[in-house]
Amino acid sequence: MSASDITVINPLGAPVRGSTHVPGDKSISHRAVLFSAMAEGTSRVSGVLDSADVRSSIGAVRALGAQVSLEKQPDGSLAGGITGWGAAGPSQPEEPIDCGNSGTTVRLLMGILAPWPIRATLTGDASLQKRPMRRITAPLMKMGAHFEPAGQEHLPITVAGGGLHPITYDAPMASAQLKTAVLLAGMYANGTTTLNEPAPSRNHTELMLPEYGVATTAGERTASVTGPAQPQASEVLVPGDPSSAAFLVCAAVMCPGSTIQVENVSLNTARIGFTRTLERMGAEVSVSRTGAAGKEPYGIIEACYTPHLRGCEVPAEKIAGIIDEIPVLALVAAHAHGVTVFRQVNELRVKETDRLAAIIDGLDKLGVDAWCEGDDLYIEGQPDLAVPEGLQFDSLGDHRLAMTWSLVGLTGKMPVSIKNFEAVGVSYPGFLTDIERLAR
Repeated sequence: MSASDITVINPLGAPVRGSTHVPGDKSISHRAVLFSAMAEGTSRVSGVLDSADVRSSIGAVRALGAQVSLEKQPDGSLAGGITGWGAAGPSQPEEPIDCGNSGTTVRLLMGILAPWPIRATLTGDASLQKRPMRRITAPLMKMGAHFEPAGQEHLPITVAGGGLHPITYDAPMASAQLKTAVLLAGMYANGTTTLNEPAPSRNHTELMLPEYGVATTAGERTASVTGPAQPQASEVLVPGDPSSAAFLVCAAVMCPGSTIQVENVSLNTARIGFTRTLERMGAEVSVSRTGAAGKEPYGIIEACYTPHLRGCEVPAEKIAGIIDEIPVLALVAAHAHGVTVFRQVNELRVKETDRLAAIIDGLDKLGVDAWCEGDDLYIEGQPDLAVPEGLQFDSLGDHRLAMTWSLVGLTGKMPVSIKNFEAVGVSYPGFLTDIERLAR
């Protein structure tokens, strides 16, 4: 391992205080790019997150014939026009489409490409090639799409689309990516396609498709679309990413003397479950709505240092809404009095890496007991947790883990070393700069 792979994270010199913004929401940014590429006409998008994952979606739709003219703005976001392929459909790509590390890009593309008579091979980096894909291809095959090799679990996979029919599908897991892929394919089937889920997942697709003129019906655990329906160009403003905000909020909760406000952040109820988990731990966190971008509410999340945290239980039906924040919530739980339980977190095993094993391993380095019983994660907190000297963490190339372990150093009294910290570029390239600015 070369020294260039290691980043030393030093303790912040002061509490984090003041107001800040976070980059655009990653989930909404992906959808703004992908839905605009499917639409007839030129959509105007702003606030789009400039990160490695979103650039994977931009590169993919360009390869399929969309014209993307997005420029970097003074705040670091992307804004501009995207002219879609519309009713003509996507172009036959000249070579395999590389989706990088982005599960959202590849899984949504499967639904987007399924209705069209082209062949497109989808691939990605080593991490993405290990992630499960049959959960997406299975319902699309029921609709009439073809994938080669048939029944393949991992990338690369070739989509050979065309001639879909609507289905009603009972999904085996709560997954916004699965739901979105089926709905996007269903737009081009003749009739109503419905997807039912065992627990609520993110609803950005159901909120955004009507902005493109595609009517959707949505309940707490069901969503449907009636085709054929051709999306039309729209105007989309992407609010701040609550998953990115979670790391600043948790830093404030753990760092003595801190009080921060994160402004213009998405307050979609399917995305701010982490604030309710923190409240159950006794943390001083509050949320206030200030406006809406389309049907997406946004506002301010405020958080203060909370010296006395307590363990809590997070039920299985709440896990889908906090799945990306569990690593950092686990770190907060490590400072709480008592045991925290996250129920049914097996989905953590198939994220960018096995986050469940990584959380337990990382907390063990801190001297904190964390363990699994079945698919439940238990963490026995230490209110007087002191960080040992000389700790080194491995992000495993996972942006959420890189930011989580950096908080050990930032909010503690000892520096820590992190291998492959640059993985933060997937969702929040300016994370370290932003949090250090708040501590001045």
